Order: sequence, then structure tokens, then C-alpha cells
Amino acid sequence: MDGVILTPLKQIHHPKGDVFHAMKKSDVGFEGFGEAYFSTIHQGDIKGWKKHTKMTLNLVVPFGAIEFVVWDEKAFFSVILSPENYQRLTVCAGLWVAFRGVGKNNMLLNLASLEHDPNEAINQALESIPYAW
Repeated sequence: MDGVILTPLKQIHHPKGDVFHAMKKSDVGFEGFGEAYFSTIHQGDIKGWKKHTKMTLNLVVPFGAIEFVVWDEKAFFSVILSPENYQRLTVCAGLWVAFRGVGKNNMLLNLASLEHDPNEAINQALESIPYAW
């Protein structure tokens, strides 16, 4: 899907604690740095739909498992990210995104290209976009 990039990420396993890479400024999908934040979602819960008008999202799941769905108003793209499927999902501005907690203790990291601005995104009710969760 145009505007969506899946990038495999490196995990370095160490007996005293692992390293999970997220993003470098030289990576494809890096559009500048606005803010980084962590968000949790409970198993079975769904957050979305949201469409950013300017912001690029870079989503990484270091704990649990989260299903992300992106909609370009023609087709859906879906992926479950987790430590076992450790990738970064880049979602460009202009696409609808929602996500569902699949595992237990789910956490995502968003490396956003812009600082949060409540006037920069459009929200829709879950039932307004016909996706079969």
C-alpha cells in the first residue's frame, strides 16, 4: 500500500538484557523527529480510527502483540507486530489507522515526525469504517 513501510528491526539478545532497535535518522520512513511516546492497549480492545494530516507515524511493538490496520479508502493493510515479528510500521499522513491488542501487556512506541497537535488529526468511530475485527 502506498504510504506504508514495514522495516525489519534488529534485536540483540544478551543474557543480562536484550536490545531492541527502533529507528535511526538514516532509516527509510524517517521524516524528522517531533516526539516519542509509549502507549498500551488491553487485550481485545481497539483504538482508532485516526487519520493524521501531516504527521508520519513510526510504530514499534517491543512487548505483547498488536494488530495494526491501515485503510487508504480503497483497501486495508493489516499486520501484527510483536517481539516475534519485530518490525517498524511507518504510516504516512493521509491514511486511516486503528489497532487492536492481541497479546497481554501490549505496548507500542510511536516515533512521530511532529509533536502532538489535536487539530492535526481526524478521528472516526470504529463502526464508521467497515473492517471485520
